[in-house]
Amino acid sequence: MKGQLGDLEDAVMTRVWRLNRPVTVREVMLELRRERTIAYTTVMTVMDKVHRKGLLHRELDGRAYRYTAVATRADYAAALMAQAWSHGDCPTQALVAFLGGMSPEQRDALDEALRIVRGDEEAPWTPT
Repeated sequence: MKGQLGDLEDAVMTRVWRLNRPVTVREVMLELRRERTIAYTTVMTVMDKVHRKGLLHRELDGRAYRYTAVATRADYAAALMAQAWSHGDCPTQALVAFLGGMSPEQRDALDEALRIVRGDEEAPWTPT
């Protein structure tokens, strides 16, 4: 996976993740049109760009491509965090700054994740 997603790329990926099945450009466009005016060619260009970034796999189905997400949204977020972590001169300082900016809800989620990773409790969710 290469790089962070722009706003429209994120909107497209959100629909692909939400639909959770192979989708066409037209299907994603119709989903996006519930909230904004957008052209088919724009969605096609964005999906091609996200495909080149390695987040979408595509397969030709007749005359159209069907796209599927290569990874879950959680996997994508984890990759972004790992990428950010690897760019710092002092990972400890970066982590302290990051943790200092977290909301109480985010810290609770972090505590829960650490308990799960340590094996202190089972995950209350199923990864997709």
